[in-house]
Amino acid sequence: MSRAIGLLIGFAADRLVGDPRRFHPVAGFGQTAARLEKHLYADSRVNGTVHTAVLVGGATVLGLAAERLTRRHPILHAAVTAAATWAVLGARSLDREAETMAALLEEKDIPAARDRLSHLCARDATDLEADELARATVESLAENTSDACVAPLLWGGVLGVPGLLGYRAANTLDAMVGYKSPKYLNFGWASARLDDVLNLLPARVCALLTGLVAGRVQETTRVWRRDAPKHPSPNAGPVEAAFAGALGLTLGGTNSYGTYAEDRGTLGDGPAPTVADVRRTAALARWVGTAAAVLAAAIGGKGKRWS
Repeated sequence: MSRAIGLLIGFAADRLVGDPRRFHPVAGFGQTAARLEKHLYADSRVNGTVHTAVLVGGATVLGLAAERLTRRHPILHAAVTAAATWAVLGARSLDREAETMAALLEEKDIPAARDRLSHLCARDATDLEADELARATVESLAENTSDACVAPLLWGGVLGVPGLLGYRAANTLDAMVGYKSPKYLNFGWASARLDDVLNLLPARVCALLTGLVAGRVQETTRVWRRDAPKHPSPNAGPVEAAFAGALGLTLGGTNSYGTYAEDRGTLGDGPAPTVADVRRTAALARWVGTAAAVLAAAIGGKGKRWS
């Protein structure tokens, strides 16, 4: 049960404490990835694949070492699992960003909200008004609930510390280089594809949990099945469609990312998001994260230890 206990303690630590303001392990990984990119970068899928393999492989091997060193010491193993879980989760930080965006939009401080949106997503917010900023926030909360909370917890439940660290490494690289921009279209290809594969199951679990905790399973499932294929992302589509169904909103549209635009389809049947929906979405995301922690602990309690 040490894995299950560690996952729950790590989740509680993230909810209560959140990310450290200095010396965050994920930030340190990002700095390492940026330095390696300077040496490996080329407009080439091969170079990008090497970049991804070295960094994700290194993080996973570190997790394997931690598992092996603590496998005969349940208390130490639970502590290491808790520390890794706390390090890789971003649920509390996501919640804080939602609170900040909600406050700025409620105060009608549109310039500040435009600047703050970059903490949640890469959309070009230059011309976005209050309701479009609210839509961007709602969609980002939905997608990041899966990426920053549900997925790492599930991989932690299945594989323990290697799953936690390996998943977060892959997801961080996707956030850094997995863009369809001219610079990263080839170099970031491997990171983007690996992140897609690792999120295939967690995204659908997140969509299912969204309907369950909202008490709107039928509506959420209907919107998810009907509208998710309209979204260009195989994983963001199910999650955003599920949140649209659970919240009774219509999400999606054409988003500008500076160098390119992306049509994300139309997801849901209700009205478009308004400022008031930001806090509703944040509350739903918190419940989804809690449900995912319980599920991950249940999986981890029955999981096989590394020998």
